Amino acid sequence: MTDILLIDDDQGLTQLLGDYLISQGFATRTAGDGHEGMHLLFDRKPDLILLDVTMPNRDGFETLARIRELSDVPVIMLTARGEESYVLRGFSFGADDYVVKPFSFAQLIARIRAVLGRGSKGARDDVLSKADLEVDLKSKRVTRSGQPLTLTPTEFKLLTAIMRRAGEVVSLEELVREVWGPQYSGEIGYVRRYIWHLRQKIEPDPEHPRYLYNERGYGYRFQA
Repeated sequence: MTDILLIDDDQGLTQLLGDYLISQGFATRTAGDGHEGMHLLFDRKPDLILLDVTMPNRDGFETLARIRELSDVPVIMLTARGEESYVLRGFSFGADDYVVKPFSFAQLIARIRAVLGRGSKGARDDVLSKADLEVDLKSKRVTRSGQPLTLTPTEFKLLTAIMRRAGEVVSLEELVREVWGPQYSGEIGYVRRYIWHLRQKIEPDPEHPRYLYNERGYGYRFQA
């Protein structure tokens, strides 16, 4: 059963929407703010998150930024603000869709099914395999010579971004935009730090890399 996490401080809405989601065959958990929502993300590992923008303590944009550091779970933003700047900001932080309140529950269900459907296409095509390293994009599993490796979501996204363009030099700026999002465009130091962590996990000898090469002044290249 598809598990949906609803993060919204409007208790009336969460009660009504939660009941409707259950009636449509979804398992549903609710959180009243971003802090509680992050705890449930860890505990429940939902298939999709419905996230309100305006909340106390930690707003939806800040919560989404934190989610994207840890997970690529689909997120649909819910808000009463329909201005283009708000919508674009949501997408820049990594939202998969944006629904303006008030909305019909039937419309929201259609959007939920559409977003979930995007992630289910091309299951067996979503495997990157280079030499003895294999990345399954659907199951989020990485193996080296058949042995599983444990990566964080950000490490997984970084490895995937480089492996997709194996043999090419990918600039630090491109990697920041693809892995962290355009709002982090000036934070190229993120790439270097995560490359170091990634090498500790995937390289047989991190001091003498076999996969992740640093092209000084340009970026990184995956070469098996």
